[in-house]
Amino acid sequence: MAKRILVLLGHPDCRPERFGSALASAYVDAATAAGHEVRRIDLADLDTPFLAGQWEFESPPPPPILAVQQDILWAQHVVVLFPLWLGATPAKLKALLEQVFRAGFGLEQSPRGPLPKLKGRSARLVVTMGMPAIAFWLMFGGHGLLALEKGMLGLAGISPIRKSVIGGVEMIGGRGRLKWLARMRRFGRLGV
Repeated sequence: MAKRILVLLGHPDCRPERFGSALASAYVDAATAAGHEVRRIDLADLDTPFLAGQWEFESPPPPPILAVQQDILWAQHVVVLFPLWLGATPAKLKALLEQVFRAGFGLEQSPRGPLPKLKGRSARLVVTMGMPAIAFWLMFGGHGLLALEKGMLGLAGISPIRKSVIGGVEMIGGRGRLKWLARMRRFGRLGV
């Protein structure tokens, strides 16, 4: 069954020769060929200001951010690809997500507590990193993914959230990269 899929390449450098860009393209190309409707956003193409304070977080976002919000509302499945930088998402991706989730976009406060507003959507988080994936999980508990998975997407009601961790990205070599590109094409075909 065809899905509406949004792919967000969350690397500040989206040049085609970057591995993250190749992963996003592999997913997008396979999903499109399989009949899914796909939209792609490259973080590098967006002018994303940092929030100045709570007053700004509570006010409506500027038009470019509204467009990203509309893409998320349109999507049934959201794929976010990003590198792990100093244990977390790159600052520019975090800034974009803070902008997107402002003014109650993903979560509405009610007398009974927070109400998720993005239920019915699924997600895949794809993170690349220099350290081995096993070290990321065992030594750091996957911390760089948890903030995004639990603190943003999960609170907004997005479920299930699947994770793909590509560790030792500089050490996996050409064969390892080809395996990951094939895996991304499979995910794209399936829309997961």
